[in-house]
Amino acid sequence: MINQKKHTWRYRFVRDLKRDWQLHLLILFPLIYILIFSYWPMYGAQIAFRDFSPRKGILESDWVGVKWFVKFLTNYNFRQVFTNTLALSVGSILLSFPLPIIFALLLNTVENEKFKKFVQNVTYIPHFLSIMVLVSIMRQIFNPVSGIYGTVYRLLGGAGYATDFFGLPGAFRATYILSGIWQQLGWNTIIYMAALSSVSPEYHEAAIMDGASRWKRILYVDFPSIAPTVATMLILRCGSVMSVGFEKAYLMQTSLNLSKSEIISTYVYKVALGTGTDFSYASAIGLFNSIINCVLLVFVNQLTKKMTSGEMNMF
Repeated sequence: MINQKKHTWRYRFVRDLKRDWQLHLLILFPLIYILIFSYWPMYGAQIAFRDFSPRKGILESDWVGVKWFVKFLTNYNFRQVFTNTLALSVGSILLSFPLPIIFALLLNTVENEKFKKFVQNVTYIPHFLSIMVLVSIMRQIFNPVSGIYGTVYRLLGGAGYATDFFGLPGAFRATYILSGIWQQLGWNTIIYMAALSSVSPEYHEAAIMDGASRWKRILYVDFPSIAPTVATMLILRCGSVMSVGFEKAYLMQTSLNLSKSEIISTYVYKVALGTGTDFSYASAIGLFNSIINCVLLVFVNQLTKKMTSGEMNMF
């Protein structure tokens, strides 16, 4: 019986492979990419548990266990770096996650197709700006001498030069989060607009017949239809809660705002490549960050599963 099942499975696999070989060939390239750049690097993650030496190699380096994890957790920078990373990520989720949903729901009610497409195109454009260009624009705008910020300061009667905005630690988080919202708001609405396009017009017609206002139709027809999509996106977003973008934080970082701008990704860069070559220590920090993300992903997934009565299960 077992041999017959194995034979049947092999027969179906060969049959499907011959029939749909184009589709299998198409998926082969992304599969190879994932294996090379996502799974193969996991082999090198073991240097987080070794005293890695490039001369000795990974396997020949001395095994030190959790030494580097203990060093990071007891480091005087740990609390500051961990708090900054968590504050930036949680702040981004609380502010930037619901806004695309609200924007998509409002945009979906616009009946003028030309105006809707115009708004979509305008809000999509910032997404295609590179992080370096975005930060350069921000530095030009908030330049205390020649930027809009400095010019308005002097026009309003300010004496001398304005305060260096990028040197204010308290302004870093707000600038980081708000600039991210401006850049990604329109782009993040695409998936919600796609979900809203699948809502049957009959639901709206029935709601109108019952006397429902536009607001009630958004609340009781549109939003419930995209609730599974919202739950999925929330799970994925919470899975990267500790993975704050390195490039933007590093480009916005100055010696004056370091107390708020030093996050895990920038700290790892400085430990491994910036001011030192402590690869094992940097790998341990990165692995610790990934473990936190994994735990949060599982927690949010289970929480969402209970809230939706088992309709959303990512695992």
